[in-house]
Amino acid sequence: QLSSLFCVFQLIPLVGIVSLAAVGAFSFSAYSLFGKSDVVINKNINPEPWETVDPTKPQKLLTIHQKWKPIEELESVKKLTK
Repeated sequence: QLSSLFCVFQLIPLVGIVSLAAVGAFSFSAYSLFGKSDVVINKNINPEPWETVDPTKPQKLLTIHQKWKPIEELESVKKLTK
């Protein structure tokens, strides 16, 4: 009986690490789903979600010294296609 009780104590770190990983994956999924503007649940409502993304707002989880400048050629093509 002592050996089976010792086996349970050995599983506690494994359960803790797996639980922490599951909570981290769920929280990052929720953050991406509700906090990001480029994640789309229903494509029928907004078929072109990339048009509503603010280019001045960083889309990465961690951004260091990002500076955005519009590309003139791309802006002229975008104006012609609208």
